[in-house]
Amino acid sequence: MQEYLGKKIAVGLSGGVDSSVAAYLLKRQGCDVFALFMQNWHDTTGTLHGECEWEEDLQVARMVAAKIGIPFHFVDLSDTYRKQVVDYMFAEYGAGRTPNPDVMCNSKIKFAAFLEAARSLGAEMVATGHYCRKDEFVAEDGSTVYRIMAGSDSNKDQSYFLCQLTQQQLAPAIFPIGDIDKPEVRRIAREAGLPSAEKKDSQGICFVGKVDLPVFLQQQLKAREGNIVEIDRSFYRGLSAEYPGYCHNDGALQAPEDYGEEGLRNLCRCYDYKESDGKVVGRHFGANFFTIGQRKGLNVGGHAESVFVIHTDMSTNTIYVGEGHNFPGLLRKALHIRNEDIHWIRNDLCMKTGERRDYLVRIRYRQPLQKAVLYRCEDGMYIVFEEHQRGITPGQFAVWYEAGDLEMIGSGVIE
Repeated sequence: MQEYLGKKIAVGLSGGVDSSVAAYLLKRQGCDVFALFMQNWHDTTGTLHGECEWEEDLQVARMVAAKIGIPFHFVDLSDTYRKQVVDYMFAEYGAGRTPNPDVMCNSKIKFAAFLEAARSLGAEMVATGHYCRKDEFVAEDGSTVYRIMAGSDSNKDQSYFLCQLTQQQLAPAIFPIGDIDKPEVRRIAREAGLPSAEKKDSQGICFVGKVDLPVFLQQQLKAREGNIVEIDRSFYRGLSAEYPGYCHNDGALQAPEDYGEEGLRNLCRCYDYKESDGKVVGRHFGANFFTIGQRKGLNVGGHAESVFVIHTDMSTNTIYVGEGHNFPGLLRKALHIRNEDIHWIRNDLCMKTGERRDYLVRIRYRQPLQKAVLYRCEDGMYIVFEEHQRGITPGQFAVWYEAGDLEMIGSGVIE
């Protein structure tokens, strides 16, 4: 962190132990640091604690800044947060997709609106408590290229949440704890006597906290009763060759070089379930409030194994479910990302139409990285996994990494 000496740095101090240690390490290195706390949410509707946690976080953040000996500032970004993150959530759930508000919070708030606020206070760089690593190099054309890699602590790696950042956003970013594991962060906080040393990690929606999601969403989405339809495992044996991406057809898959664009589209094709394909086993309060792979809140009994959502149909307000963690309808071989939803962190590594590459991919936070082949086609990106993936969910982000140093190269919204 010696390279940041002489630069004015704003630390996004949240009141948690990670951002506290990030600020402490920079200050200890002699950097010119100030703390900036952002309030992004006021409403308590649907929060499980019944009160805004930000008030407690604010108090702890002030105490941490005082302990470290750095100036403290406050900024209210709640209007921007509602428009950029919460409205996006409502729109996605309303359309039957599952959004990731933490990804949008980083790209639209922490490294956009918050960065602007920090710069208005004189900051040249912005530091956060994310578990990820960053470096840079000078390209042949003389431009600086910024790289972002998975954090050294594989159990806490948070690079996934930064998958929509741009080169311009990475340029002023600092991640002081990216090469430290969580136990070491706690140890540093205790030795430094930081008030946040024993504070539990935050959970739930970024800056909103842990919520009862259906109650939270019912601020804008109406509850509507509908059927829960169970599909039997034997159903998949009868699916035609038009749906080769489902688990039951694994043995019939072609070699990657033989797919072709039509073959790739077939791998990603989802079966259009009908109520006549199964039996009605219960009722629900709105298909919008459920997501693929969910088991809680279904209230469907009489099964040896748990029952999971495998599909939601917004047009008929129907939820389709299957029994067992590895139910065939939950396991898919491939996914598609539309052209407009492909994002490259490394613009110099953009794939051209007709190109294919091997990458490591994850489709949700903390999922172990999966071997996959990416195909860039006229109609977007196809990702074909070496092994079937459980719960590929429209609206979530697929993120691809280079093997080796685990550099995050790009991402996209799953169609």
